[in-house]
Amino acid sequence: MAPCRPRSIRRGCQRVLYWIPVLFIVLIVAWSYYAFVLQLCIESIEDTGEKVVYLLVYHVLFIMFVWAYWQTIFTKPLNPLKEFQLSNSDKELLEREDRGESQQEILRRIAKDLPIYTRTNSGAIRFCERCQLLKPDRCHHCSVCDKCILKMDHHCPWVNNCVGFSNYKFFMLFLVYSLLYCLFITATDLRYFIKFWTKGLPETQAKFHILFLFFSASMFSVSLASLFIYHCWLICKNRSTLEAVRAPVFRHGTDKNGFHLSFSKNFRQVFGDEVKYWPIPIFSSLGDGCLFPTCLVNLDPEQPSSPIRSSSGNKSAAEGRQFPSEPLRESQSRLLSSTPSWSEGEGAADKDKKGASNPVMTVENET
Repeated sequence: MAPCRPRSIRRGCQRVLYWIPVLFIVLIVAWSYYAFVLQLCIESIEDTGEKVVYLLVYHVLFIMFVWAYWQTIFTKPLNPLKEFQLSNSDKELLEREDRGESQQEILRRIAKDLPIYTRTNSGAIRFCERCQLLKPDRCHHCSVCDKCILKMDHHCPWVNNCVGFSNYKFFMLFLVYSLLYCLFITATDLRYFIKFWTKGLPETQAKFHILFLFFSASMFSVSLASLFIYHCWLICKNRSTLEAVRAPVFRHGTDKNGFHLSFSKNFRQVFGDEVKYWPIPIFSSLGDGCLFPTCLVNLDPEQPSSPIRSSSGNKSAAEGRQFPSEPLRESQSRLLSSTPSWSEGEGAADKDKKGASNPVMTVENET
């Protein structure tokens, strides 16, 4: 019992330290609100029309920025479903085997009925010993969260959260609105920043807030713009940050474009089919985070059949099943569900007949 207490205290201290970058961002944003609204708009701008326009546009950007940031921080990253976890009997069987090849045979037997297409660099089944589960495609173990995260992109200290399948759209919107927020402040503050150097501002404390507001907003704009452009490139290629560093490995070998479909489909995987939800920090991404369409599946004869592919020769119908069109509320319920279920593709055999077709895992009613 004694060693456990220092360990729990250490973990508690780590959790507190992890929130320091978030607290720093919150303080910067709170000060920028005070400096822009009170010191610039109310104290320094004399024209009423200009003041009203600036305040209206600023508050729209401010609300969307805070909303997206909140969603990125507090949206819980999704973990693999229980179908990917080893049963107690499989765990015991795996522990009894000392040879790596025998363990891989056990893992291959378990994986044959699961929609798993990626492998390790050596061609082995991707298995997490820490979580005791088979990793779905694009899933990785986060050492900070100590969990396997679906479609993990990276662990971001500025949001104290893993960016993955469940909150990647929110992270992108956070970059968009924070960049617009900083650019708007920089553009509107520029004229008064020039007045500061030409002695055109009265000698009040507002002039120093205007000076530092311009510097901080312009510097953040540069860093946010570079990060936003990089993630736009990732979306166009349908890659995560981890996949950009290390390309995914399939049975036939490494392929950095394995999940690339087209720009439109790559974009809709993250933002969804309904345009009206694209700019709003509400979950609308397609899929369930466990199974992803890949241009390589159909080329690999060793891959098990998947509901993504159609047994029919109708190409348009097959493409329609790649990205099922779902209303937002249904997508939300699948994301926040806890009772996993298996839904078969059209024309597939009864779901009890494993091996007739691979199941597409969906989630229902998680809180």
